[in-house]
Amino acid sequence: MAAYKPVVVQACPKLELIMCLCVFNDLYHNLNKIDFSPGPPRITRCTIHIYGRLLPRRPIKTFSLRTASSASSTYATEIISYSEHTDYVRCGCASKVNADVFITGSYDHTVKLFDARTKSSVMTIEHGHPVESVLLFPSGGLLVSAGGRYVKVWDVLKGGQLLVSLKNHHKTVTCLCLNSSGQRLLSGSLDRHVKIYSTTSYKVVHSFNYATSILSLALSPEDETIVVGMTNGVLNVKHRKPEEKNEKSQKKRQPAYRTYVKGRTYMPKQEDFCVSKPVKRVLRKYDKLLRSFHSSKALDAVLEPPIMLHTPEVTVAVMQELHRRGTLRSALAGRDEKQVNLLRVIEPRFTPVLVTVADMITDIYQPVVGQSAIVDKQFLKLQEAIGKEIDYQEELLEVLGMMDTLFATFTKKRDTYVLANTGPIRNGDNKDITQL
Repeated sequence: MAAYKPVVVQACPKLELIMCLCVFNDLYHNLNKIDFSPGPPRITRCTIHIYGRLLPRRPIKTFSLRTASSASSTYATEIISYSEHTDYVRCGCASKVNADVFITGSYDHTVKLFDARTKSSVMTIEHGHPVESVLLFPSGGLLVSAGGRYVKVWDVLKGGQLLVSLKNHHKTVTCLCLNSSGQRLLSGSLDRHVKIYSTTSYKVVHSFNYATSILSLALSPEDETIVVGMTNGVLNVKHRKPEEKNEKSQKKRQPAYRTYVKGRTYMPKQEDFCVSKPVKRVLRKYDKLLRSFHSSKALDAVLEPPIMLHTPEVTVAVMQELHRRGTLRSALAGRDEKQVNLLRVIEPRFTPVLVTVADMITDIYQPVVGQSAIVDKQFLKLQEAIGKEIDYQEELLEVLGMMDTLFATFTKKRDTYVLANTGPIRNGDNKDITQL
């Protein structure tokens, strides 16, 4: 796989031929990966890094390919060979900033940073698990390694300091990929998931689920296509759904001049019938709150002094509506001592509704009796009003008793009079007995 391939390669078939010879050569038949590093633009130059796989100490070869613009000859020169890994070299990646810098990952749990100008590795990083994939950021300052269930990000400029360790997969992570802008990091694993991380917070922002375990992963240059290779031999290709472009709203045509002057010179006749516009009904504040089912706020709105004093029937009507909905108790609860106003509860005109309100207030605020002077004063007023009502009822009952006595006495006298005058009534003496 090539991390970078010069544009001029298509015009130089000998360069591709040499690459094919390197791949299928008997000496390097077990190579794992080939990377290209960019070079100066005037001469088609690239550095090829070949990583061995089968034997543990297979050397890492680095070649320099040059194709002069004035000549069609292509030649390769071996720069240096490294044999520092103690196990299979599983992966590698070349820097896009410096053509001589590349990194390798091995099953010996290490990631090594090489410079083709030196005879040994520049930096060694201990990953802790067999390394399956490595990745360099375009800036060359950050290094990502994948091995086991972990994806680790290292700071190369700080001597290989560990920045973050991601453990979002359930099985071995096999491949890594970076999008074109460098803002998203993708990882594929044997657990059939592709995780997409944000390179700013390193949190999972999205994930894909596949049918079988994932071995390889790649993105198109414009991040429109994601390609995944799986263990069952299937190459899965997904395309991003194109964003629907919002059609520009057509500019509304301005009305003509005659629209503005139309009807200005018209004079109505005497027999014309003018249709009045319907008056738009504006809802009050408590009506809007009732429509939105804000019971407590609706009760607060009708308990304001202008409404409660001048139009108490509105306050009582809202209380009755809340009681019908079954939310009156919750609307009355949770109020402070200033909001507990019991003056309107003793209004004689609305006794059937206000008695229910008084019962609820007594049940809700009974535990706080004796703790607040204002609440105690209101309850004393209620007690005094109830006492006066009881006295009034007793007086009414006494009056009813006296009236019953009078009615009973009158009835007895009338019966006695009727019995005493049971004889025949003479002419001129007939009187209306009922008048007696």
